[in-house]
Amino acid sequence: MSGVIFDLDGTLIDSAPDIHRCAALMLADEGLDPLTLPQIRSFIGNGAPVLVRRVMAAVALPDDPALHARLLARFLEHYETAVTLTRLYDGVAACLEDLAAAGRPVGLCTNKPIGPTRAVLAHFGLAQHFPTVIGGDSLPQRKPDPAPLLACLREMGCGKAVFVGDSEVDAECAARAGMDFALFTEGYRKAPVDTLPHAFAFSHHGELEGWLREYTFIS
Repeated sequence: MSGVIFDLDGTLIDSAPDIHRCAALMLADEGLDPLTLPQIRSFIGNGAPVLVRRVMAAVALPDDPALHARLLARFLEHYETAVTLTRLYDGVAACLEDLAAAGRPVGLCTNKPIGPTRAVLAHFGLAQHFPTVIGGDSLPQRKPDPAPLLACLREMGCGKAVFVGDSEVDAECAARAGMDFALFTEGYRKAPVDTLPHAFAFSHHGELEGWLREYTFIS
């Protein structure tokens, strides 16, 4: 049976408030004021190192590797267990239960570091649904490089899978991996839906399992 690989932030969870808080704490350590939640939300998607670099640019800090490394370490200290402001999108838990009942293989491929990923899955009681998890620091490459997505597929042991994500990064990653893409429209996407290649677009996770039952994979 064909599998399903999910992105995490912006697809299964709205973690932007926690990420915003972690970035604010990082900036406070430097005596700097926080950025707004919409600013931080717009920085999400390419992993923590890129997010910290974007924050640095937004507050006019120099693009210095040593400074970036120090700020990233501080951000990750706060981020490791940041779950209290994060919420599941509507229908996620039921969707995962439906996929399990159908016997469909499920994996997770995210640019979120593996530590915070496992912390948030445990917090919401979702870890049992994801025997295969690839985080942003599991490999040298991060999405949109296809390597993490292809590694997840190999570990799942199924020949085909659809990738479910919310962003330009996810759409590009799926295309580069030669994988079908389902687009969750309520996440952190910036571009219009019709500009991103996708086999299916949905706004509630209750729509996903039914679509998978009917969909013929093209890849």
